[in-house]
Amino acid sequence: MRIRLEARAEPSQLMRWVSPLLAAAATLVVGFVLFTILGKNPLQAFYVFFVKPVESTYGVAELLLKASPLMLCATGLAAGYRANVWNIGAEGQLTLGAICGGGIALALQDQSGAWLLPLMIIAGAAGGMAWAAIPAWLKTRFNASEILTSLMLVYVATLGLSYLVHGPWRDPEGFNFPQSKMFGDAALLPNLLPETRLNVGLLIALAIVAAGWVFMRRSLAGFQMRVAGLAPAAANYAGPIGQLLPSMSPGYGFAAIIVAFVGRLHPLGVLLASLLMSLLYLGGEAAQIGLSLPSAVTGLFQGTLLFFLLAADVFINFRLRVQARPMPPIAAAQALGAGE
Repeated sequence: MRIRLEARAEPSQLMRWVSPLLAAAATLVVGFVLFTILGKNPLQAFYVFFVKPVESTYGVAELLLKASPLMLCATGLAAGYRANVWNIGAEGQLTLGAICGGGIALALQDQSGAWLLPLMIIAGAAGGMAWAAIPAWLKTRFNASEILTSLMLVYVATLGLSYLVHGPWRDPEGFNFPQSKMFGDAALLPNLLPETRLNVGLLIALAIVAAGWVFMRRSLAGFQMRVAGLAPAAANYAGPIGQLLPSMSPGYGFAAIIVAFVGRLHPLGVLLASLLMSLLYLGGEAAQIGLSLPSAVTGLFQGTLLFFLLAADVFINFRLRVQARPMPPIAAAQALGAGE
């Protein structure tokens, strides 16, 4: 007997949207087993991981705060993935955006005009687009794999930021820590809720998600992109750190890849998946404090979720076929001879 995958004539559209829920449920089962193996009460662990982080207004604000860059990155990635352009370098594009926007804030630190913040956003978007344009050019000019080139450029961007904050942009009054000067007040996004870190970045992210839906579903360019595979590079946006540090992101660019697929490459799905991924980040932080678990638990949940989602996609698009393996001619002749 042999087992093979056979393509389905019409994959179920309903299952495409239900499968993220099934993948999330399977991830919870894995988490239950994991917490049990680690000697933790699974119910208490789930409470600490998924409920405790959002029990307060501050916690909800942090959830929305962390979801904002995930929405922005994942919306851009989803647009490219629909055109079969596999950009894996959002983390590097996010970092370059932070360098360019932060560079404007540092160069114009003494300025307080209302134009400074829009200029930083434009510079950040331009930096992310320029970094994404490199693998795009290598793809169109030399047919180089955008998967490899965009991924390798992540490390170039990260090392470039590290050089800047260790060298020319390091704060001379920062006690030799690798960090830039703090940005001025005019270079920071206004807060939405008092006594929290939630800022106008959430509104920008929601606007970009809405614009992404209009672009992909209601514009001629979006239609051409889906049909012909023409995808513009997507710009990315960083969170409210207020200065440049060696690591500007806890892996948002990579997590956004999972968000894009969990959201089924649809802006509304991306919005919901961003909230789920943000909760995993917050839960991981709470688990480190409340349960003494390693930070790797967050990555494990993220990876497990993606694994089950991809597995579900396989069975949505293919069915298992069990067939009798044909007998080799010599073996068949021997079998006939034995029967006689």
